Amino acid sequence: MGLRFGTSRFDWYGIVLLCIVAAVVYGIVHDQITARICIEYFTIAHPPTFKSTSPTVLGFAWGTAATWWVGATLGVILATCCDAGSWPTIPLRDVVRPVLILLGTMAILATAAGFAGYHLGIGDAETEDWILAGIPEWKMKRFSADAWAHLMSYASGALGGIIVSVWAILRRRKQSRELSGRTES
Repeated sequence: MGLRFGTSRFDWYGIVLLCIVAAVVYGIVHDQITARICIEYFTIAHPPTFKSTSPTVLGFAWGTAATWWVGATLGVILATCCDAGSWPTIPLRDVVRPVLILLGTMAILATAAGFAGYHLGIGDAETEDWILAGIPEWKMKRFSADAWAHLMSYASGALGGIIVSVWAILRRRKQSRELSGRTES
């Protein structure tokens, strides 16, 4: 029988596009900030994909390259959770707010993690020697802040993406039960 999709193609692709754009914008803003905190996080701890030492260039480049696929993955999962099957569908307009809440939560958690990373530092066991060797001692706290902020963004984005997807499924189930209750009356 297969999956049945109920929303318009505009809504399904719109949700995917929303998630890609949201992830890329978040990534660019995040990397514009962290590139200015410790440029070595991008020039030493990342592969030399973008041959630049400009925080602006690296922020745009890595902010896009490191996030578009996360947004696409979340977008496909979320769009499918909003649409597949026989339950009522969730249109694009109803997904915008949860996605924005997720981005705001990620930003808050990444900021908190950055401050924690700055004060707690990064352990030598978790960091490769070649990275440590390339970062001046006076910048290690900044490097640690960047690393913690980036890890928190990915972790909270992944968990938040799951939560938003589960929200969509639960909302659709509730709407289905409400509709079936009305038709039986």
